[in-house]
Amino acid sequence: MVGTRWVPTPGVWVARAPVGRLLVIATEQMTERQSTPMNSNDNSLSWSAGWATAVQRPSVGFHENWAEEGFAGQTVRQTVRVTGSGTRARIRLSNRYGTAPLEVSGASIARAGAGAAVAPGSVRPLTFDGAASVRIPAGGEVHSDAAEVSVAALESLTVSLHFAGPTGPATFHAQAWATAYRAAGAQLGEVDPAVFGETSVSWYYLAAVELADDDPARRDAVVLFGDSLTDGFGSSVDADRRYSDALAERLAAEGRPLRVLNLGIGGNLLLNDSPWFGESARARFERDVLAQPGVRSVVVLVGLNDIGFSEVDLPTYKPNPDNAVERLVAGYRELIARAHAAGVRVVGGTILPFKGSEYHTTVAEAKRRAVNEWIRTAGAFDAVADFAAALADPADPEALRSAYDSGDFKHPGDEGYRVMARAVDPAAL
Repeated sequence: MVGTRWVPTPGVWVARAPVGRLLVIATEQMTERQSTPMNSNDNSLSWSAGWATAVQRPSVGFHENWAEEGFAGQTVRQTVRVTGSGTRARIRLSNRYGTAPLEVSGASIARAGAGAAVAPGSVRPLTFDGAASVRIPAGGEVHSDAAEVSVAALESLTVSLHFAGPTGPATFHAQAWATAYRAAGAQLGEVDPAVFGETSVSWYYLAAVELADDDPARRDAVVLFGDSLTDGFGSSVDADRRYSDALAERLAAEGRPLRVLNLGIGGNLLLNDSPWFGESARARFERDVLAQPGVRSVVVLVGLNDIGFSEVDLPTYKPNPDNAVERLVAGYRELIARAHAAGVRVVGGTILPFKGSEYHTTVAEAKRRAVNEWIRTAGAFDAVADFAAALADPADPEALRSAYDSGDFKHPGDEGYRVMARAVDPAAL
């Protein structure tokens, strides 16, 4: 692609180039008359992430999804919510786990109505180095050009992609807790949501929505990093009730306009890669945390599955070694050192209680207590968010308080995630 600079990173070539809602639609049929895209390589623009997610290898996952089959002759619409503001936006698409080049027929951005609906007259096409379509190599990613879109913090964006030909297996984020919609053909500016008759609760190919920033030195991004407790497992679909959402809302209400980025992956492990639940936290820390533009701090909440998987004999939980507490501590120390080397503050989150779940045994509980004691007292983290203390049942600290439990004894529900957000000290960020 003319004007795109491909930069090598280990194992991959990477292109470096909201309370309403916004829609991003991919199509080759959008016209120049609908908006004026701008080349994202304009050196006068700097960029900050308004929303981002951690991408994963195609897999079946906990919910039915379209990742393994991919797409062909279809339009996909997806919803995200940004936590920054700006007047220009671009998207970042990832084909990190693709087995072949990905042909995207085009892209646009627009305000959306409820569900799959798009507000009439609001469509803005996106281009890629001036072209309506883009070809992303297997293992690569690319930014769109900038589009003139006024976006306020906490507005939602619905991202839709049209694929004229077969994509092959799709790089995705398994547990979006937001509905994606699919329709046959190029349903680009279609305002009738009934056209989109198929649904999924994953995000496909979209890795970030970035906003133009007039201050290239600004560092106002807070990354929440970890497993399903960060990803929002058990929260209400299409309601933005993850703890990242609650924290962003709290910070905005308190006049602290920080961007909150959720880079959790359900099932993720600190120490081991998983074909189902992504590369380990150690392996993806650079890409998903330190590489985020303008990152100032990270809240690390991971280790639940490193402890719990070894107590359950399920194929999807493999590898599930019996990890000693010392190995987990070493993993945390590694993340802390790498963050500090990049000038990023690290807040350590204590692991929630899980009595009543399949993870809970005497051995697993002893590990959880030991890990949490280290997080609280070792002084290795710059600050601590004591999620465990905030959500534990006062009558039985090994268990979640019932009012905060989603029903599986280890993941919070909506109220529990709100309590988690209150457990984070804004001054620590």
